[in-house]
Amino acid sequence: MTAEKKGAGHGEPSQCVLHIDGTETSRQQSNPTNNDDVSAGKPPLSNLSRTTSNNLGSVSTISRNQSNARKRSGPQKIQRTLSSASRGLDSLRFLDRTTTGREIDAWRSIEKRFDQFATNGKLTKENFGICVGMGDSKEFAGEVFDALARRRKVDATNGITKEELKMFWEDMTKKDYDCRLQIFFDLCDKNGDGKVTEDEVRELINLSATENKLTNLKKHAATYASLIMEELDPDHNGYIGIHHLETLLRGMVNANQPEKFHRRTETLTRAMIPRKYRTPVSKFLSHATEVILEHKKRICILTLWVAINIILIMWKSYEFRNSPLFKISGYCLSFAKGTAETLKFNMALVLLPVCRKTLTNLRSTFLNSFIPFDDNINFHKLIALAVAIQTGVHTLLHLACNYPKISTFPHERFMELAGPVFGRQPSYWDLMVTTVSITGFLMIFIMSFSFTLATHSFRRNVVKLPWPLSNLSGFNAFWYAHHLLALAYLFLIMHGYFLIIAKPWYLKTTWMYIVVPLLLYSHERVFARYQDLKVPVTIIKAVIYSGNVLALYMSKPPGFKYKSGMYLFVKCPDISSFEWHPFSITSAPKDDCLSVHIRALGDWTKELRNRFEKSKTMIKGGKLVEWVCEPPIATPERASLMRMETRAFSTSKNNVEDQQAQAAFPRITIKGPFGAPAQNYKKFDILLLIGLGIGATPFISIIKDLLNHMNPNLTFSPEPKKYPDRAYFYWVTREQASFEWFKGVMDDIADYDENNIIEMHNYLTSVYEEGDARSALIAMVQKLQHAKNGVDVVSESRIRTHFARPNWRKVFAHLTEIHQYSEIGVFYCGSPTLTKPLRDLCQEFTLETSTRFYFHKENF
Repeated sequence: MTAEKKGAGHGEPSQCVLHIDGTETSRQQSNPTNNDDVSAGKPPLSNLSRTTSNNLGSVSTISRNQSNARKRSGPQKIQRTLSSASRGLDSLRFLDRTTTGREIDAWRSIEKRFDQFATNGKLTKENFGICVGMGDSKEFAGEVFDALARRRKVDATNGITKEELKMFWEDMTKKDYDCRLQIFFDLCDKNGDGKVTEDEVRELINLSATENKLTNLKKHAATYASLIMEELDPDHNGYIGIHHLETLLRGMVNANQPEKFHRRTETLTRAMIPRKYRTPVSKFLSHATEVILEHKKRICILTLWVAINIILIMWKSYEFRNSPLFKISGYCLSFAKGTAETLKFNMALVLLPVCRKTLTNLRSTFLNSFIPFDDNINFHKLIALAVAIQTGVHTLLHLACNYPKISTFPHERFMELAGPVFGRQPSYWDLMVTTVSITGFLMIFIMSFSFTLATHSFRRNVVKLPWPLSNLSGFNAFWYAHHLLALAYLFLIMHGYFLIIAKPWYLKTTWMYIVVPLLLYSHERVFARYQDLKVPVTIIKAVIYSGNVLALYMSKPPGFKYKSGMYLFVKCPDISSFEWHPFSITSAPKDDCLSVHIRALGDWTKELRNRFEKSKTMIKGGKLVEWVCEPPIATPERASLMRMETRAFSTSKNNVEDQQAQAAFPRITIKGPFGAPAQNYKKFDILLLIGLGIGATPFISIIKDLLNHMNPNLTFSPEPKKYPDRAYFYWVTREQASFEWFKGVMDDIADYDENNIIEMHNYLTSVYEEGDARSALIAMVQKLQHAKNGVDVVSESRIRTHFARPNWRKVFAHLTEIHQYSEIGVFYCGSPTLTKPLRDLCQEFTLETSTRFYFHKENF
């Protein structure tokens, strides 16, 4: 299922035969409209609106032709042809799965829950939802309970028996579309008079909005109820009948047709498998080749790194075989020295992946073809793991092998071999209190503490420690503990300088390994500090959205050049003088301002949001009311949409007001920009951008850049680099309020993307999937509102919202069908849970189709 940007037609069957009051009426409906039509730019919004209005108008004609019949005999049952009923089988359902294929087993589980929750042999209305599997929708289940009781004429005041429950369950799972439709109508018709009034429609919209967590839609329930009555009750009778409701629901009959299309496409694609993938051996070899090609940069770097470590161990171990101490300690000392050499190398190397400014500059060089800069954090973690293992091995070899052999070796023989070096034979304790041992223990303590707080459980505050250790979890603890590693490097230098076996300073290699990385890392930190002091950032606007999201619009520092997809670090000295936090840049490179969207999840981000919230109160109490931190007011009118996300502006009238406003806002400093995987999006033919929740932020900058490129009102110098031919943006969120964050961007897509280069798909996971009775009325209202006014009732923008989660396999199958022999860049930012499924799909469809997918995951 895909989103349509510029209107939506009702996907309705071409022909329907109704038998109302004994009279057969043929009603011609419009052909189904799918996303391919919209993508091809076929019917614009106005045409679709007229088409929808004509379809609904035909229903109104039926209503007028048979008005007298209804008044005489009341609403009659609709009879359909068998084909129509079969097509509508899966279009409306009351349970998550209407049939399991093993109905007896399904009923047994319900029967067990009846025995668990029934009182005196009867199940109450309050426990009905839990019993039938609608425990998360108790209020809606209660309304279904009442509707079924009215339908079956059952007195359910004190509950229902097991036989009545089975009767209710059979009605809800029956394969008869008319039966389900009648239940849904009874759900609306609360007084059972066969007529649904506007108040009853409004009540059901309120109930559906509550069950689907659509707070904004609930505020406009009366307006949407009036819209339904306006379309379905043109004679102003004050009610609608079941045949009107059936016409509106019929738009969901073809909901599974796109699924069948994608299934046929996927089957056809798999049938056209190349020869080299047909046998198990050739498929394995081809798959291995594809994996190597996909990860060739990672494989090369890791192979080089492992080889260097092995060479250092072998070289240092062989060197000490000629030492007199080898005859005392044997391989204990040689391997201890070998691991020490790799430790020096890795302690130096671990700094390079976090030299972000240097890596950002290197991304634009030829080295980007050989080094996987996108994996810098993962490589940093891998080196840190190697340091931890090598430290453990090095320490164990000394304490458990080398020191005991030196202290217990025969005295005469020891003095003969090592007397000139030691002077006397040391005891075990003498070796433990040397500078080498003490600095080694201090390094182990600091690194163990820092590495522990850097693990996922501590950094993400998963571990809940008792007071007073509670401050040892969270990002702040990780950040400050990592700064203690500066002491570890100091002890490392001392550890390598004050050796037990004295050497000239130019033969001591520790400082040789770490001097260049330390200078490079220190230079970046000093430069960042200089940038903070010399380049102030002015807050142009601060907007606090629902969902605890703070949008900051800042002036661009001189010389601050970046690419879409990059990120920067933000610091608020009023909160902490040392804490820096990374955020994706949401403004385009050609925008006048710099913007970031920050979700308040941790202590620092929550405090930052609160500081700006307080500044809002301060400014409201003064004269500068135009600087208040409030989001644009939502309105269905297109002309009054406030495009804060795409246009930078200042509301001040003079410098004095600027200074007063800045004094009210918290101080903000930035450093960056820094490279990210998404910045290379222009090298691909097609883009597939996937963002979960606030993970949409790195891709908003890309969308804005594409919009600026195609906007005829904006004049920029011509770009020599090509842009992608198409961009598909999937934004999946669980909160309706999230759509406020980038509403202006969504409307800009509808305004300026005349060639359908950008295809945006919004998915709201808090809403039950399309076809579920709990979201059926929401889907009806959505189609009517979008067709008539061009505004989506969920996102309150011109981009339609889909319910539940995308079927990613269908998405990839669809892309391989329409973009054969293309290179598609897949960029993902969000929960790690989806990383592996998306990467596996990229590999699978790259192997089995002519389209190549390149997966990239955003990391900070």
